[in-house]
Amino acid sequence: MRAFLRLEHLFQRFKHQISHGDDIWFSRIGIESIIDVLTILGRMDIKSELVKELERQTTTFENLAYNPNVDADRLADILTTTRHSLNILRSMESVPGAELQQNVLLNAVRQRNSIPAGTCSFDLPSFDYWLQGSPARRKNDLLVWYSSFDIIREGISLCLRLLRESAVLTREQAVGGFFQRTVEKGIPLQLIRVILPEGTPWYPEISAGRHRFTIRFMLGATMEDRPTQTEEDVEFKLLHSAI
Repeated sequence: MRAFLRLEHLFQRFKHQISHGDDIWFSRIGIESIIDVLTILGRMDIKSELVKELERQTTTFENLAYNPNVDADRLADILTTTRHSLNILRSMESVPGAELQQNVLLNAVRQRNSIPAGTCSFDLPSFDYWLQGSPARRKNDLLVWYSSFDIIREGISLCLRLLRESAVLTREQAVGGFFQRTVEKGIPLQLIRVILPEGTPWYPEISAGRHRFTIRFMLGATMEDRPTQTEEDVEFKLLHSAI
């Protein structure tokens, strides 16, 4: 789930970048987003993990068909969408983004990207040549490369949307800035979100394991100081998805 959220973050960053496609610096960010996605996809089998998660969600929704309180039409739409996404994912014959692994420009930038300012014009003239080219061509190249992730991106978007829309909201209190809850056995806790009123002086630090999750509300008067846990009781809303 953390990998899905990281990829969602990168897809959102790219989407923002591409709207500023005429700017060379935003084109750099677009390349970096694509390389970061490739790095995550190279570290784990995202396709298999996504298939397993959507299969689990589909089974859960299928079991809801016997609940008289469930909107049957809405449930049918969800099942149709998840099954369609699963069929597309299962039909993928290659690793997501596999064709980009052979892209000469992307590989050159990727190799230099770990070096501070390693993609300067004098270090990577081929990249600078691409950046100095037509904005329309740069934007088209970025969109073509980004389209290699379409199936995975759409599957992750569906998975996270279903989790978020199925979340249960409760009002909670963190005594002395500390809140802990045991995870119910047999119920997978997939996603936790904390909602605080705008302008509150705290921010949550969330840690989770197989058996429990913990939320600490931290004070950071200035970004230069080490944050500390508040001693005040904090009222907050908790959204947890467990489908």
